[in-house]
Amino acid sequence: IAFVFCFIVALLAMNPKALKAGDIPAKAEYIVTTTWPDGNPNDLDTWVEDPAGNKVWFRAREAGLMHLDRDDRGVTNDAIVVNGREVINPLNQEVVTLRGIAPGEYTVNLHYYDSKNGEAVPVNVSVVKVNPQAVVAYYGSLTLNRKGDEGTAVRFTLDENGGVTDVNTLPKTLVQRQ
Repeated sequence: IAFVFCFIVALLAMNPKALKAGDIPAKAEYIVTTTWPDGNPNDLDTWVEDPAGNKVWFRAREAGLMHLDRDDRGVTNDAIVVNGREVINPLNQEVVTLRGIAPGEYTVNLHYYDSKNGEAVPVNVSVVKVNPQAVVAYYGSLTLNRKGDEGTAVRFTLDENGGVTDVNTLPKTLVQRQ
């Protein structure tokens, strides 16, 4: 009996589907990723507006069903010390997740927040549906020429089932001037 009991306990402990106490599964429906050249010193910001008018950006990291998972500031804060050695992460990338489906139009804008070298910055933007499997809904590029510039990367509409029904790049201003 003791052997059978130990076998059952061991089997339950090996269950890969069992969640550990405190684990919270992250859920995402869409991931919006903005990238610009590695090592580029300039600070670009991603702004996303949902159908209800909620806006996510670096000063409002959560709005509606959206969340800014990563705010990149160019080369600022790209160096960390690990075991006494400096490690540089040259990747410039911002990530916004849509954690649920709210039908209607979403707008993704880019803002050239700060310039360290005064140069134009080419930017790539992707919108990927990740649930139940990864499907690229949009991939495109645009260039922001100078500090203060804002550009609409993409506008897309989601239906009630989470499918994309319209994609365009018609300009729309989102950035709140201060």
